[in-house]
Amino acid sequence: MRKVRVYQLARELKITNEILLGLLGELGVEVANHAAAIDAEVAEQVRAHLGGSRPEAAASREAPARAAVRRAEAPAAATRAAAPAALWSLPSLPQAQDFALPTLQAAPPAPATLPPARPLGAVLPPREAGAALRPPETRTPAAAATRTYYPERRPAPVADSQRTDRRGPVPRKTRKKRKRPQVDEREVMDSIRRTIATIEGAPGRRRRKRRSEEDGGPDEGESAILRVSEYLTVAELAASMGVRPAEVVVACLRLGIVANINRRLDAMAIETVADEFGYAVELTTEVGEAMISHEGAEADEGGEETPRPVIVTVMGHVDHGKTKLLDFIRKADVVSSESGGITQHIGAYQVHLPTGTVTFLDTPGHEAFTAMRARGADVTDVVVLVVAADDRVNEQTVEAINHARAARKQIVVAVNKCDLANADPGRIKKELADQGLLVEEWGGQVIAVEISAKFGQNVDKLLEMLVLVAEMLDLKAVVDRPARGTVIEARKDPGRGIVGAVLVQSGTLRIGDSFVCGVVHGKVRALVNDRGERVESAGPATPVEVLGWSEVPQVADTFAAVKSDAVARAISVERTQIARQHRMKLAAHRFRLDDLHRRIQEGKRADLRVILRADVQGSAEVIRDSFEKLTNEQVNVAVIHAGVGKITESDVLLAATSNAMIVGFHVRPEPRATQLAQSEGVEIRLYKIIYEAIDQVKAAMVGLLAPKQEERVLGTAEVREIFRVPKAGTVAGSHVLTGKVVRSGAARLIRGADVLWTGKIGTLRRFKDDAREVLSGFDCGITLDGFDEIQVGDQIETFVIEDVAPTAQ
Repeated sequence: MRKVRVYQLARELKITNEILLGLLGELGVEVANHAAAIDAEVAEQVRAHLGGSRPEAAASREAPARAAVRRAEAPAAATRAAAPAALWSLPSLPQAQDFALPTLQAAPPAPATLPPARPLGAVLPPREAGAALRPPETRTPAAAATRTYYPERRPAPVADSQRTDRRGPVPRKTRKKRKRPQVDEREVMDSIRRTIATIEGAPGRRRRKRRSEEDGGPDEGESAILRVSEYLTVAELAASMGVRPAEVVVACLRLGIVANINRRLDAMAIETVADEFGYAVELTTEVGEAMISHEGAEADEGGEETPRPVIVTVMGHVDHGKTKLLDFIRKADVVSSESGGITQHIGAYQVHLPTGTVTFLDTPGHEAFTAMRARGADVTDVVVLVVAADDRVNEQTVEAINHARAARKQIVVAVNKCDLANADPGRIKKELADQGLLVEEWGGQVIAVEISAKFGQNVDKLLEMLVLVAEMLDLKAVVDRPARGTVIEARKDPGRGIVGAVLVQSGTLRIGDSFVCGVVHGKVRALVNDRGERVESAGPATPVEVLGWSEVPQVADTFAAVKSDAVARAISVERTQIARQHRMKLAAHRFRLDDLHRRIQEGKRADLRVILRADVQGSAEVIRDSFEKLTNEQVNVAVIHAGVGKITESDVLLAATSNAMIVGFHVRPEPRATQLAQSEGVEIRLYKIIYEAIDQVKAAMVGLLAPKQEERVLGTAEVREIFRVPKAGTVAGSHVLTGKVVRSGAARLIRGADVLWTGKIGTLRRFKDDAREVLSGFDCGITLDGFDEIQVGDQIETFVIEDVAPTAQ
């Protein structure tokens, strides 16, 4: 059923949005704002409630008003009857150029009561004074004699006084005698309404209607799909809809958006304006995505889907044997070529088996996996979780499980190191069950294989399980189409230039293809597979190194081949122009605790996702249980991850991906995690008392957030030497790493991951002189008030506490 927006119905009925919203509330219809859509049946109920069609009623009310205005002007019309016929016959002239200026100058002077000469209508016969629009006592005779009436439609060939002034010089004496006519406020509002009604029925609408009939555009009963990107300019949006930019500007003004043809519109503005022209908007993730998708769709129509290899990501705790497992499968010594046996970069390897082909992604932990998911790069089909049988399900393993669950990927567990004497696969399966992963032999649906990556025990069985899962997923892709993929690694090689490892997901990438990847573009100069061999092309689910980039791309950016280098360059330039605006908008869309009450008032069920970090596991469990008990009909509190230790970059990435906030209890964020949280707009809240965290969430749920005290870190200094001074105590010879150390600020001493002391700085000296502050990169001497147990390697962090009033964004 076709819907109509509230502001459109209000404009049709000639009432304000507020009145219509109140009327809908009386009728029991709940709407959020004036841009919400309502059913056509509800619109008919509103029209019936208001007593029929408002436009006709408005026209019937305007008719007596115009008659009353003419009757009010009857005395002035009688006075003007003595004027020369040439002057009053101007409205009947067939063309504007026939209006002779000398004839106007030769006219005898009019009486003192004559208003400015603007002959726009024929003289009407006198009417009874009793039928005037307003009571005579409310208006002075002078106002009645000097007020000028302007008809609803002026004859096109007639020029007003302003045009007459432009055509030739007007005697100064005549202009001095002219008096400024008095303006009636109600007439001005009526004129504005008539002008808007004229705009709504302008030829532009009729042209759109004719174009829709001829070209198959959107009809009145249906909406065409308009695939555009966010932050489109008014001119680009008009070109996409096939209308003039001026029409889009007028539509923006009617919606309260002040815009010109170069103004960039956000997603909500684009959807609202496009709805005015009968289009439904489908936003693409990046600029140029519509063009790339259109080229791919044309190729898909003639292409045939063929089975493709399964893409497997290997995740797990560090040193549990992820790379050793891939080393055995590939029969290549990858581990020995890497520093310390730990993966230093993302690698993608393709393994050909008798039963099929499998593409493996070897990631350094789970950070790269999270970065890809945060950018919308869904590259993985199956996640292999490697757990050592002689260890346990520890922190990184739990994080890997949470990341795989958040991405909704199927998990296959590989219990490694089963050849060791102290291996206990049963304990690993029990701990996995505690995390919600119930293996098949225990009645669950998770496939678990006990392997030994060092000796190859049951590795073939693991591969068989992966091929079986691939058959169940029925993975297919079109080969004969422009290539699309994802960047999984990028670096600058001294001999070859910029090298980007791309996992082709669909289509075929060939040498000479032009491509665009985020804000980067280029042309394929060479392709190198995972064995170091040069190839001519790469098909779906194939990892390949690409040479020919304009600059280093971002990991997890979408790679797409286009028709020509000019198209790639144009898309790259456009994306570069709006990248800064997108980053500024990104932080505003992140969830904040202060938004809870606003969402509840809007009638929306607020989802509060929390990533929890505590100093000990017991505190984390208590806070998790307390948070989850706060769930009610209006707020759903979900702890998507809880761990022990510092707040890391991985936590910030997970929060940015899942639109969550981070809660820290007796822990501090790492410096790089703090910087990343600021750039990504992720909120981090730190507490020392459990009930403070719980009470703040409760207060936010009822809108009782008081002004909060926010901590701002000023700088960090590292202790490099200890001096024992008899009178001054222990002096820490320190080097300022970041920010600045301020003598008047508060400070804390951090040793490892623990905060040992919090208080005031006793003295701060630079050489032998007292200093108020010491900037980054300089050495200084620091004494802590009441604390002397300082050791080399400790960090002294200075900070200030600021009162910040909570604001809803």
